[in-house]
Amino acid sequence: MTAYELTGPVLADDGVEHARAWVLGERITYERPAYTEVESVSGWALPGFVDMHCHLSVGPTGPVDGDLVLKQAHVERDAGVLLVRDTGSATSLVAIEGRTDVPDVRSSGRFIARPKRYLKGYGVEVEPHELPAEAARQARASGDWVKIIADWIDRDLGDEADLTPLWEPQQLADAVAAAHAEGARVTAHTFATESVDALLDAGLDSIEHGTGMSEAHMERAAAAGIPVIPTLLQIANFASFAAQGRDKFPRFAARMQRMYDRRYEQVGQMHDAGVVLLVGTDAGTSIAHGDLGREAAEMARCMPAADVVAAATWRARRFLGAPVLAEGDPADVVVLDADPRAEIGAITHPSAVFLKGHRAL
Repeated sequence: MTAYELTGPVLADDGVEHARAWVLGERITYERPAYTEVESVSGWALPGFVDMHCHLSVGPTGPVDGDLVLKQAHVERDAGVLLVRDTGSATSLVAIEGRTDVPDVRSSGRFIARPKRYLKGYGVEVEPHELPAEAARQARASGDWVKIIADWIDRDLGDEADLTPLWEPQQLADAVAAAHAEGARVTAHTFATESVDALLDAGLDSIEHGTGMSEAHMERAAAAGIPVIPTLLQIANFASFAAQGRDKFPRFAARMQRMYDRRYEQVGQMHDAGVVLLVGTDAGTSIAHGDLGREAAEMARCMPAADVVAAATWRARRFLGAPVLAEGDPADVVVLDADPRAEIGAITHPSAVFLKGHRAL
């Protein structure tokens, strides 16, 4: 058996740094193994990256399945993303189930939305009174997370069309309770300010995008320990959404432009308010898979790079209940040529990737 010596430094956890480590079999160890075959790997070693908002069953042209799901999982792996929270599947992830050559996946089942109030063909569409039952159904299917679309443009309002909530507060509360009763956690897509109080009141477990959050919402989320995944690469598209809708939906367009213009300021406010921020790309469609490095660089415009590194590694792993790099943990390791806390761009190009001890890059 060949062991790998990580010549370090090894950033194993929050405030935990080792001079070196070894990959022995599928595990990490800090005790030098009694092996003559040891291959040295130099660079800054960290726990495998976590993409907290990824869609493995969505590609550049829309929903995909089969071999394309597997291909996209491999792209994520080779970028150092070794744990994916799949925040809403458009088809099925069966192509990667049981495989050992892909990142660990925490599934959210299918997107839950109302008819005509989300991307066509992506989610399960239900009437408002059906939301709690569907949340329970998706919780059983995923065994982990449920993804609810909390707001979307209401085109039926004509030139007054804007982002509006899809559900009444009690429906959300009942849905979150139903998912929790099945042992799952709940996250929600939200762009609109009007949705956030009801989501926080319902006791959801994380917030996706959160572009409409006010300072009061940030304080509530921080106090409750509810993380926000800002998806800044996705929010960068808001200017084009505004331009496309300006003539037909001026109110919607004006809101999207405002959220685009203040995106960095708002995420900085979240950080200053103590909100837990985690890194997620919203990969699929307009965001390429394997782009966590670019998302991290965007977040570093709003907060210290060291906090972004934590958000992409041990902080996200602990939130998901996944191991970091303690003695005996699975050797899910990414190696970089520079300290990402000083050079956040180092995340973009890993020099080595180990998945369960097997060198993938």
